[in-house]
Amino acid sequence: MRLIVGLGNPGKRYEKTRHNVGFMIVDELARKWTKGKVIWEENKKFNAEIYRPGEVLLIKPLTFMNASGSAVSKLAQFYKVAPEDIWVIHDDVDLPLGTIKIRLGGAAAGHHGVESIIEKLGTDQFLRIRLGIGHPGRGADSQVESYVLREFDINEKSQRKHLLKQTPLAIKVALKDGVEKAMSQFNR
Repeated sequence: MRLIVGLGNPGKRYEKTRHNVGFMIVDELARKWTKGKVIWEENKKFNAEIYRPGEVLLIKPLTFMNASGSAVSKLAQFYKVAPEDIWVIHDDVDLPLGTIKIRLGGAAAGHHGVESIIEKLGTDQFLRIRLGIGHPGRGADSQVESYVLREFDINEKSQRKHLLKQTPLAIKVALKDGVEKAMSQFNR
């Protein structure tokens, strides 16, 4: 069993924001892995939406970003999933828009959703699929919070489309051929 967790914030208000790129990717995975309409199960016990295509659980925590660890740890405990079998997909303002970086473990680098998961799991030894959403600009660190809660600009459409196409491919390669192969093929 593997948990593939897309990080984001629930609700229409955040649906198309940069911070929700993790949700966008698991939605795309669900669409690609199903033959019919995707029906996410809203599970109140885990405070998450869950879609199960086989031996993989696609997860969208409904706890809001900063408390994502609560849903992830409950699911991991219930399904007895080891940290190394938890794959977390999230936005990263420190990566150029459209960049994909896959790595195991490491610090949260200021990402509050990842911080929450590390805290609740008691380890940083889970896989991160970091998706570059760009940065508001040099000297604009105080604007990061509002930047991640904005939608992608019209001129960023091709990079967003790139992420929505390439990230599911990277995950497919990681599942089929191993994480190292996906890292060598998709990390740029």
